[in-house]
Order: sequence, then structure tokens, then C-alpha cells
Amino acid sequence: MKAIDKKTIIIAAATLVVGLLAGWLMFGGNKSNSHDDHEHVKTEINGETIWTCSMHPQIRQNEPGDCPICGMDLIPLENDQNADIDPNAISMSPTAMQLANVSTAFVGKMNPVKQVRLNGKVQADERLVYSQSSHIPGRIEKLLVNFTGEFVNKGQIIAYIYSPELVTAQEELLEAQKIAETQPQLFAAAKEKLKNWKLSDKQIEEILNSGKANDDFPIVADVSGYTISKKINLGDYVRKGETIYEIADLSKVWVLFDVYESDINWIKKGDKVEFTIASLPGESFISSITFLDPVIDPKTRVAKARVEYNNSNGKLKPEMFASGMVQAKLANKSNSIVVPKTAVMWTGKRSVVYVKTNSEQGVNFIMREITLGAALGDSYVVEEGLMEGEEIAVNGTFSIDAAAQLAGKPSMMSPEGGQVMTGHNHGGTTESNVSHESHEEQNKSTTSKTLSIDKQAKEALQPLYNTYLNWKDALTNDDFKGAQKNAANFKTALEKVDMGLFKDEAHMVWMDFQGRLAKNLEHIQHFSDIEQLRKAFQSVSVTMIEITNSFAPLGKTIYVQHCPMADNNKGADWLSAEKEIRNPYFGSSMLKCGEVTKEIK
Repeated sequence: MKAIDKKTIIIAAATLVVGLLAGWLMFGGNKSNSHDDHEHVKTEINGETIWTCSMHPQIRQNEPGDCPICGMDLIPLENDQNADIDPNAISMSPTAMQLANVSTAFVGKMNPVKQVRLNGKVQADERLVYSQSSHIPGRIEKLLVNFTGEFVNKGQIIAYIYSPELVTAQEELLEAQKIAETQPQLFAAAKEKLKNWKLSDKQIEEILNSGKANDDFPIVADVSGYTISKKINLGDYVRKGETIYEIADLSKVWVLFDVYESDINWIKKGDKVEFTIASLPGESFISSITFLDPVIDPKTRVAKARVEYNNSNGKLKPEMFASGMVQAKLANKSNSIVVPKTAVMWTGKRSVVYVKTNSEQGVNFIMREITLGAALGDSYVVEEGLMEGEEIAVNGTFSIDAAAQLAGKPSMMSPEGGQVMTGHNHGGTTESNVSHESHEEQNKSTTSKTLSIDKQAKEALQPLYNTYLNWKDALTNDDFKGAQKNAANFKTALEKVDMGLFKDEAHMVWMDFQGRLAKNLEHIQHFSDIEQLRKAFQSVSVTMIEITNSFAPLGKTIYVQHCPMADNNKGADWLSAEKEIRNPYFGSSMLKCGEVTKEIK
């Protein structure tokens, strides 16, 4: 029993020694490594971490919190990954691309086709409009067609006329009949006189058989059609050849479409037009352009495109409104490079895209200036600057450009690049992230050509700005009725602008602006919800910013503001008289989302 106890004690002692040795090796032996880890953590705590917003990368703060623009939680700014890549490129991690909604596409070639929208009216075919005149001078004794719109058949009696001259001519015929055997030439001359008044041989024969002159003589329709104008009333005296009715054959009609100057190069004789009629919902019609007006109307600045339509069923009536669509092609522009509009950032002076490249560090984007050709609805023809097969950003370009600006890389607003200062958060405000030199370069690069207009022309534009700003305020307040009213007021103000006040080059520029605004506002009175009004406001805002840059008509500062989350994260701009952000595209749901991108003085 004692031997067993001694053996147990020896085993326990050995176990204790082995345990102490293992503990020293595990903890004491790694003392230096523990010290290194501790120093690493300490460096991270003492170092200044910059916090930014995934949706608004221009926000830089030295402490966590909420984004002052959209209210999202700030995230730590990732380490600069641009050190080993092209000095002009900006790199983005897959996470950053996903958060910024960046997507890319390969550049390809296609035959440029533009959907040209046309508006017009149904009109009577001018070749089938007939003036029904009286071939006999006299007094209207009876009218059988008493109102416009009444249909008449060829040969139908439409009026009776009393003519002293015709009564006398009939009596001369009857007298000449008595001496026809001895004076056949006189009898023939009496007949010919009545024929000059469009009396037929049958009517002359009836007079000879009756043996007496008719006091009231019938006037018959020369053609079939609808009476579109009534020129006389019962008891009126008419002269020979005077029009008493205008009759139109509506079995064939014209649809006259307005073609704006900017679209004239796209429209050609023979193009197919698919059109609809406002009063015939659900029905569409197809016909071809048979004539394109060679002269532009000096007042409306549009040319007329004529479409002829076989209207045997009588569905189309003159003065009906029509909306047409032409799949137009540009001559000598086949197999051209075409890119989506969302891929292009345009300052009015320069157009740029971001080209994607891949390196060992990941995905990079580099800005490239391009030359734009014709606009194709949602895309552009690119004349210079891109090659087939290159990959470009088609969504999220604003986020890429903002990241480039913050990194001091070349960007849309700063083509030469420049250092960017990180701001600090003090009391919830963010200081400017752009240096003084960079800010001056931005102003320089975004200044487009200003056209000279006189004081009277500037004053004519003031109601346009007043109603536009009221429209914006109603949208920020989610006020549908107010927005609809101000949109209608904006359309009225546009129609009242006298185009004659704009001279020389300014006249052509204004005609283009006016035409684009008119298209945007065409169906404004039919909108039934506020989102439709916001969409129209977005299109109008693009043109209003261009008008402001082109004419500088205001005597005070106005701000161009931008929301990158509007239009399904494609971004949208608007004008505001106040520097404070009040977002018209989201209203109360995201009232403060946006930033000032430019001041126009």
C-alpha cells in the first residue's frame, strides 16, 4: 500500500513539471509576438481613420456618424489602392462598385437608328377640296344644304336660284324655237348661251318641251363630299362664279406632322410613320411620308411632313391630334459606335466617359474625352474617342467621377486633376473638400459659351424661371396639385416667350430650347401622379440649366444642384434660388439628399 502511494506521488510530480514547462513554452515563449500585436492595435487606435459615405464619397469625416446628405451610416475609408496603377486612373473594389451601382458594358457598333417623335393634325387633302360655285347670277330662293358637315352627292340639288338674266335667256330660246327652221343659227346660239351657264342638254330639252321659262333654277353639286364651309344664306344675291359652298372629299386625308429643325436631318421622304390618334385609343395607323416641306416656318421654326392615309372608313376627321413615331436612320452613318447616354458626362463643353481596365490590383477606371455625334434617344453616336471592344461604365459614372475628384485625379469638373483636402466634422457640418486651385479649374472647365441677348429678351424669360422654381417648390412639398398647376403655368409662360426677341445665333439656340421644352410638356395636363410630374421636371431641368448657361438671363445667383440617387441612381440635376438642398425628386422622403455642383452668377 505504501509502495503504491509512493509511485502515485512520483507520477503526480512529473505531471506537474511537464505542465509548467508547457505553459512556459506557450505563454512565455511568445512574449515578443504578443508585444508586436499590442503595438499594432495601438497604431490603429492612434491613427486617424477617415469615414465616408458609400453613396456620397465626397463626404470625409474623422469620426463615425450619419451622412449629412442622405443619412446613411458612414463607413471607414479604404486604403488608397491607386498607388501602383496608372496615375490618372481610379480603382474601385467590387464592394464599392456594388454600393455605387456601377455597371459596365462593351462598346459596339450598330446602324444608328433614332426614334423621332412627331406631333401633328389630321387635315383634308387639299387636292380633294372643291369650291362649289354658282354658274348663274341671281338671288338664292331656297337652300337644301343648310349647315356645314352635311354630306352631299354629286348631282344632288343643293339650292334654287332666281335669275332675271336666265329667265330672259330662256324666253329668247323659246322665241328662237319658233323660227328654228328659217333661222337655225339663231336657235343654236340661244342654246349655246344657256350651255354657258352650265345647263345640260337635258335641261334645255325640258324647257323646250314645257314651252315656258323656269323662274327658280336648281343648282346641283359637282362633286360628292362633306360641306366644310357655307358661304351664303337664304336670300343672298350671288354673282356668276361666286363660291356658295366648300366641299371636301374625306375618303383620303393628310396627317401633317411638325418636324423640328433638330430632327430635319433624320426625316426623309418615304419613311414609315406609325401614328396614333388621341380620340381613338388602342388603334394605330401606318403610312409613309409623301412630302417634306422644303421651307421652315419662320414663326414656329418647324417644317411639315405630310402623310397620306386612305380614310374610306371615315375614322380620321380633320383637326384630330396625332402622335407619330419614325424609326429614322442617318445617311452615311452605318456601323457607328453607339453608347448609352448614362455613360456620358457632359459639361456643355466637354463630353467624357470612364473606360474600365483591369490590373493586378483590381478594377480601374480612367476618364477619356470623346466627341459626340447625333443623339439617338437614350444613346449617342460617338465620332471620336472610343474603339469597338473597349469596356466603359454605363451606370454610376457620377460616383466614379466623385471618387476621382476626391483622389485628385482628372475628372469631368477638373480635367487636369488636383489635390483634394479632407475635411473634418465639426458640429455636424462638412468643410469643402476641394482646394482653391481645383475649384477655380472647375469653374473654368464648366463655363460654356454665353450668347448675348438684350434686356428685353432677358425679361421675357423671367416668368419661365418663376414658374419653374414654383414647380420645384411644390415637388419638394409633395404637393401634386400645386406641381400640376405650376407645370401648366410653365407651359403657358413658354408659349408667351416672343422668339423674335432672340437675334442671330441666339435665335437658333432658343428655337432648339423651346422645341425641347415643348416636347417635354406636351402631355403635362394628363399626368395623374406626382412621379410623372417629377420625370417631366427632370427633363425640363436639363434644358433650363442649358438656357441659364447659354444666356445668363438672371440678375442674381442661381444654384445647380444634383442628387445621385434620383432617376434610379443615375442622378439628376435641378436649379434652385437657394443654396440649401431641398430635393424635388424625393420630397419629404429624402429632402436633404443632394449637393450644389455649380453657382451661376
